[in-house]
Parts: sequence; structure tokens; C-alpha cells
Amino acid sequence: MSRRGNCYDNAVAERFSWSLKHEWTKPYEYETLEDSRLSVFTYIETFYNPTRIHQTLGYKSSDQHEAENAPTLAA
Repeated sequence: MSRRGNCYDNAVAERFSWSLKHEWTKPYEYETLEDSRLSVFTYIETFYNPTRIHQTLGYKSSDQHEAENAPTLAA
């Protein structure tokens, strides 16, 4: 957690949760917990990381940003 009064401390996580709820899970009803877990995994690995662009990453996908900055992040 960041300091008190920093309204941007978890904005990215909240936006991910909103996207997951409204873009993916809302129209579905899952019969088992395993079905819902597989659906969330599919959303993250096939759409959210490789395709969906993010404002905080300079309008790049997560995978694209990570590939471009891997040497920088490893240092």
C-alpha cells in the first residue's frame, strides 16, 4: 500500500477487476469453481495480456510492454 491520500495506489488492480467482471464474466454462469478458474485464466492469457492495451503502459499490451522492457526490468 502507498501512503495515505494517494488515490492511484491500486487503480490498475481495480481497473483489471472491473474489466474482468464487465468484459468477461458478466454474461456467463459457471457450474463449478474449476469452470470459473479456467475462464479467468483464458481471459488473462488469451485477451488481457496479449491483446488489450493499457494506458499506464503507454497504450501497449502487457506482453508487448514486457517484451520491450525485459532487459530493463531484469537489471
